[in-house]
Amino acid sequence: MKAQPDADKTLNLILSRLDDMKAEETVTIDLRGKSAYSDYMVVTTGRVNRHVGAIAENVAKGLKESGIKNPHVEGLSNCDWVLIDSGDVVVHIFRPEVREFYNLERLWMQGPTTAKAI
Repeated sequence: MKAQPDADKTLNLILSRLDDMKAEETVTIDLRGKSAYSDYMVVTTGRVNRHVGAIAENVAKGLKESGIKNPHVEGLSNCDWVLIDSGDVVVHIFRPEVREFYNLERLWMQGPTTAKAI
């Protein structure tokens, strides 16, 4: 499956902003064929709450400047876990402990398993 050109452009913008803000352990998960709502998921870490908030605000500002109107942002009040939904790309920005606890990468990156009858 091929991503929309806009999705790749949005992904590159987000990854560039994350790099500029010194986000750590950034992982891109290809959701094409796994999800109907998004092409990519990006999971990254900020060192502390303030860093998480600054990263999220910078990414949201970049999305708006690139023409993505009103990206949906949740979690800025606490900055433990901030979610930014731009449509084609969903970004999760965590504090290290919160990322380890939820471990979203494991959920989306492990292969499909078959259900077993009991």
